[in-house]
Amino acid sequence: MAAELFIGLMSGTSLDGVDGVLADLAGGGIAVRAHVAAPFPAPLRAELLALNRPQGSDELHRAALAGNGLARVYAEVVRTLLAQACQEPTQVVAIGAHGQTVRHRPGEFDGNGYTLQLNNPALLAELTGIDVVADFRTRDLAAGGQGAPLVPAFHAALFGRPDDTVAVLNLGGIANLSVLPPALQADGRAVLGFDCGPANALMDHWCQRHRAEPFDAGGTWAAGGRVHPGLLARLLAEPYFARPAPKSTGRDLFHPEWLAAALAQEAPLAPQDVQATLAELTAESAARAVREAASAASTLVVCGGGALNAHLMARLAALLPGVAVLSSDARGLPPQQVEATAFAWLARRTVRREPGNLASVTGARGARVLGAIYPA
Repeated sequence: MAAELFIGLMSGTSLDGVDGVLADLAGGGIAVRAHVAAPFPAPLRAELLALNRPQGSDELHRAALAGNGLARVYAEVVRTLLAQACQEPTQVVAIGAHGQTVRHRPGEFDGNGYTLQLNNPALLAELTGIDVVADFRTRDLAAGGQGAPLVPAFHAALFGRPDDTVAVLNLGGIANLSVLPPALQADGRAVLGFDCGPANALMDHWCQRHRAEPFDAGGTWAAGGRVHPGLLARLLAEPYFARPAPKSTGRDLFHPEWLAAALAQEAPLAPQDVQATLAELTAESAARAVREAASAASTLVVCGGGALNAHLMARLAALLPGVAVLSSDARGLPPQQVEATAFAWLARRTVRREPGNLASVTGARGARVLGAIYPA
């Protein structure tokens, strides 16, 4: 079978950089040919982080330039992927470029709300000579959905099992859960998915602030601290956790000021104990979601950068006795390649005019073809 090459580019809410994959999706299969992880230049990362919050002046100007900067980083990732795989741009069908989410407010304000991913897909097409698919989320919002998460359909294609319920937990900046019923299920049960709450976003923020390190490697700093029960209870009292699905969230809610407001109501705590509590917040909120939405699952497949956090993985296993908690490596795709591959897969569906969303996940009025195509 001839190759059908797509590139997927993902820069998530963790803001640690760009993951890119070159994948062969011929015949609906999924085979990653190359993977690149590229950090953001420090000024671009700082600007993207600042644009997550309504602060500063001239936001429209700054956002446009940040989108240009992101497209240039994307283009460099594409060039590296092609070089690794010894491929020419003309051999790639399309690039799926997610963009950088800076606001996500579905259903708010006017009934539709909005989601905003900074990007310049026209510039990316110009720089790479490859068709670009972008703006994946807004069509689902237009159809009354949350616009997120979009990866459960891909999770079902990659991780679903014919005779077993599988739960998939993506631990990026935000945690999102996919619940995959058996593929042979006869009662019509649908794939479910929703954002559980914060994952790396707050932990990384706290580690950067107190240790000047980008993240808590392996969770070793958190593992050496003590969970503060009062702070944990206060954080878990956030109404979002009790909201029924469909639901999605981001840095609009789980931001440093949200954490600071909770800390202000507690006696001063050691920074390491706060880190331990933030790790427990991620583990507990995710474990609750699994218990409530995926009680039939015997396996939890974990992907995203959080799957490399040994302490977090151990806490998930402890909170979910009877559930096998394993990295997506064990199911054929390394944790940091899953989301980028998902957007290569979604780009293929767009090119083929096939729906990319799942109404059972997002709450949209039905299946929709996602994204806009920018021809090279």
